[in-house]
Amino acid sequence: MPTTCVSNAGKTDVVLLVDAANVIGSRPTGWWRDRPGAARSFVERLRAAVTLGRITEPAVVVLEGAARSGVEEGVSDGVAVVHAQGSGDDTLIAVIGDTSDQVTLVSADRELRRRAGALGAGVVGPGWLIGLLGD
Repeated sequence: MPTTCVSNAGKTDVVLLVDAANVIGSRPTGWWRDRPGAARSFVERLRAAVTLGRITEPAVVVLEGAARSGVEEGVSDGVAVVHAQGSGDDTLIAVIGDTSDQVTLVSADRELRRRAGALGAGVVGPGWLIGLLGD
């Protein structure tokens, strides 16, 4: 699954898993007018934060719907991008279930946070990540 495609050599054993739709949608920036562009900008900022050491690898971002066309699937600069083929929430839960590493999920979605917590994942809100991105 996606977390295994991010090298853990010299990195933390905690996977930062990002519900991109929820984090991007948490701020009224006009993202809805250009979902692919908003996803591209967000992933670029996340990659920059990893490069600058603000965020520790590995980081996994799940994109769904129209946002998928903004960023190719794969790993670059310490960030793995995963395209949800169906439900973004179900894809996020699958990532949690498919890794033996500790996961910290970034999302404000209450039901998703509950499901992730039941699998042993830690959860933080979008504001925590946005603060690390330097906004």
